[in-house]
Amino acid sequence: MERKFLMGNEAVALGALHAGAARGAGYPGTPSSEILEVFNQLGGKAEWAPNEKVAAEVALGVSFAGVRSFATMKHVGLNVAADVLFTAAYSGVDGALVFVVADDPGMASSQNEQDSRRYAVAAGVPLLEPSDSQEAYDFARCAFEISERWKIPVILKLTTRVCHSGTVVTPRAPDADLPAAHFERNIPYHVMVPGHARPAHRRLRQKLAEIAEWNEKNGPNKEIKGSKDLGILVSGVAFEHAREAAPEASFFKIGMSCPLPVKPMLDFIASVDRAVVIEENDPYMADAVRAAGGTVESAPEMYRFGELNVNRVRRILAGDTSPEAVPSKGRPPQLCAGCPHAVTFEILKQNNCIVAGDIGCYTLAALQPLAAMDTQICMGASLGVGLGLRHVLPREEAKRVVSVIGDSTFVHSGLTGLAEMTYNVPETGHVLLILDNSTTAMTGQQEHPGTGRLLDHTPTNRLDYEKVARAMNVPNVGTFDPVQQRAAFEAALIEALGKNELTVLIVRRPCILAMVRKGVKPADAEG
Repeated sequence: MERKFLMGNEAVALGALHAGAARGAGYPGTPSSEILEVFNQLGGKAEWAPNEKVAAEVALGVSFAGVRSFATMKHVGLNVAADVLFTAAYSGVDGALVFVVADDPGMASSQNEQDSRRYAVAAGVPLLEPSDSQEAYDFARCAFEISERWKIPVILKLTTRVCHSGTVVTPRAPDADLPAAHFERNIPYHVMVPGHARPAHRRLRQKLAEIAEWNEKNGPNKEIKGSKDLGILVSGVAFEHAREAAPEASFFKIGMSCPLPVKPMLDFIASVDRAVVIEENDPYMADAVRAAGGTVESAPEMYRFGELNVNRVRRILAGDTSPEAVPSKGRPPQLCAGCPHAVTFEILKQNNCIVAGDIGCYTLAALQPLAAMDTQICMGASLGVGLGLRHVLPREEAKRVVSVIGDSTFVHSGLTGLAEMTYNVPETGHVLLILDNSTTAMTGQQEHPGTGRLLDHTPTNRLDYEKVARAMNVPNVGTFDPVQQRAAFEAALIEALGKNELTVLIVRRPCILAMVRKGVKPADAEG
């Protein structure tokens, strides 16, 4: 087939298409967002789900129908989908199920640097790590094959550098003669009550033992002969950095890092005079090798933070622990000129509010010059954190607390927080602002259930926040355009802060960038 120049995300989408994936589901999150969009553009069936847990459940349902599916998310999204992952490892799958997870070393657009390899070990599922776009394509197809062969979910772990870097890809012919969707009743495997889960756990461990044996003999790992003086054990994009940093070395490149190919790794270590493990984030492989009795060097603690690059790998190999050069400070990110969120946070700051914030482009309101957000932890946390503050702060201080959440984030994780708000009501009441700009702005203007449009921008049902709030018995609900109705919005906010009641204010004005990109008129965006 014709060679293509593809980003890693594009390569995964093409690999999923050629593997015959019947459906992909996910929630947008940088650096994973493009995968589903490209899969859809290529002709695959794809959807944005309200959150990663729902996406994983949809994909699992597709696999229970005997056909191939995948769910996409960034690393913190795997936290949300973990409930599905852990138990699906027990239940197994009928068609293939692949979790495509994009880690973010260096936190280019994330709140932490967690290492998804730990999830694979904890859940007991295989994990593949591509180092470039060709492997992103090949390993995507391999992941479907492994999942289908052993009836187990598989994680395909990318990183920001692989997701958004382009290399040449040579595709293969698409898989043919795949089975049609059909459900076979199998209650002991599909219903994970304790009596079924206990034997399922034993089946899972047997599968992992078989996969480990296969990985040691036939897995997607590669040994490259070089100098006996230095042997490097490496996985993922770190392989590209290490090859450039030490081209003369011998390499053992691990493609499937859970379960690890322990015996070949130990044999490789024994074949060289000096063995060094190069890996981003946690010393996952180094710890495993040492636990198995291997003697290896690994990166000092200082290199655990941020992405690796060629220079950092050279420093690791040289044992250099001197302070690294501090990168020059770039211009800090800011809300776009004309962003309606800026008006909202100006008003909150002017009224001395304590703002429990959330994940989204409006998080930038925490930075100068606004500096108008006081907390931000994870998707949906604005409600729980704000309510916690309201419950215990002195009365006059508690009445200044406001929870602020974006429209996509509200759908993702705010609905349960709103239920908490109306169930365990603080004595002073509470105020929630839903910032509705009719898109998932920060990750690239994707759709969500509140926009009234599907992933491909065609019309569908739209979640009505006002009706949801009233259905949950919020006594005070209002909607304002913060630009055109600034004075009225501020008056409503001040009134809400003065009451001992619950208030939900929907602050609605479409994102300018989304309107330009999609050709959406304000009236259309507002439904």
